[in-house]
Amino acid sequence: MKNNIQLISYIDRFGKGTIPDFHSFLKKQFQPYIKGIHLLPFFSPIDGADAGYDPINHTEVDPRLGSWADVNNLSKDFDLTVDLIVNHISDKSKEFKSVQEFGSKSPYFDLFLTKNKVFPNGTTDQEIQKIFRPRPTSPFTLRKLDNGENHEFWTTFSENQIDIDIQSSLGKNYINSIVQTFSKSGVKMIRLDAIGFCIKKPGTSCFMLEETLNYISELTGTINSYGIKALAEIHTHYETQIEIAKRVDFIYDFALPPLILYTLYSKNAIRLKQWLAISPRNCITVLDTHDGIGVADVASLDDKPGMLSDSEIDELVEKIHINSNNTSKKATGNAASNLDIYQVNCSFYDALGKNDNLYLIARAIQFFCPGIPQVYYGGLLAAENDMDLLENTKVGRDINRPYFDFDQIEQMTSKKVVQSLLSLIQLRNSHPSFNGKFYMMKGEEGHLNMRWRKDKQWSEIDIDLITMKMEISYSDQLLNTNYFKP
Repeated sequence: MKNNIQLISYIDRFGKGTIPDFHSFLKKQFQPYIKGIHLLPFFSPIDGADAGYDPINHTEVDPRLGSWADVNNLSKDFDLTVDLIVNHISDKSKEFKSVQEFGSKSPYFDLFLTKNKVFPNGTTDQEIQKIFRPRPTSPFTLRKLDNGENHEFWTTFSENQIDIDIQSSLGKNYINSIVQTFSKSGVKMIRLDAIGFCIKKPGTSCFMLEETLNYISELTGTINSYGIKALAEIHTHYETQIEIAKRVDFIYDFALPPLILYTLYSKNAIRLKQWLAISPRNCITVLDTHDGIGVADVASLDDKPGMLSDSEIDELVEKIHINSNNTSKKATGNAASNLDIYQVNCSFYDALGKNDNLYLIARAIQFFCPGIPQVYYGGLLAAENDMDLLENTKVGRDINRPYFDFDQIEQMTSKKVVQSLLSLIQLRNSHPSFNGKFYMMKGEEGHLNMRWRKDKQWSEIDIDLITMKMEISYSDQLLNTNYFKP
């Protein structure tokens, strides 16, 4: 993977076209800026219960978007990251339909995880309460099958997303078949979606166990054998993130978005500096994604303190709501049908009160932090919360999953804040210092200074958090000092 800016995008929401349309438009409008793409789920279907994260067929491109040949063509111009949805599959898949019809006699029955498989001797209330849930509903869904059998299937995310038994031979074959399909289509990196939930064990939280870490190592090895990198997607305590980073090629720096918001809200860089002193260097940095703004990655867990205290997180969340004029509150918590206990649903631009200066400062901090930066398509366009879509679907995360046609994208690209962001992206992509060594310069709490150096080439960002003034300087080919002007 090249150390350049990558775009996170859906095919059907960034241009409302096909993969060839998307490819052609990116080459025409954004190729100087975007060098890689995390292509959000394009499998059959893209419009299920969870915007593609509930695949019916994980090895089939939704024919409304294109084909694997189109994906392969896209990969020739952009480093391509795609999702391997490790934990679950749609209840409308042919595999689960077979289980629905034939029950335990189905050849696919062992592909799926049931309560009895994990708890053959029954469960206690205490064991159930220990199970970590991303949403405050039961981890099990009772299904009455056509042959009269009743089974409680494990459904971590929703009753339509049936968890896979990845330790069974059928589960292993299923995962391997997806990796093999990706390897034939030019994929450079596989994002391991929801992998923290894939191992269940009685008497535990069934989340990020030692066995999970071992499986991450094992699956990474399998993926690497095809010449592909593995990226783990896990929201958890920062110490666990550091441990996961040792087992995989890349890990998300999910602590960065809330810490950058906290830094700009409080005008105090101490928490961000503490994190950057210990954060994994083999990371992908993001501010926004197709999910909400996470807080679990900076929160305490059991007896482990977080990067932010409980009160600081409460203040952070409340400030997001205030800055968005409470639109984020309508999409988060009990207001949202897809309730997530560790995320605030809001565009990053709204989380900063639609303040162009603060938004560019936030992006500049991201680009100067260690790691390969990804920019969400809504973030690339400084998009606002989509209240119409939220009202229409009643799905909280849709507030930051807007649909734009190509004309709308061109209009939004002309905005001054987007033009400045594109210039900043071009600097991050082109300057050789970012392939060198990172330095966090010492300074007061209200001051943030970061530097990169490779040989004699250097770049530096200096931010006065009290006045919110930013200066970016960098060397040119003759080692003269230049300044970034938004």
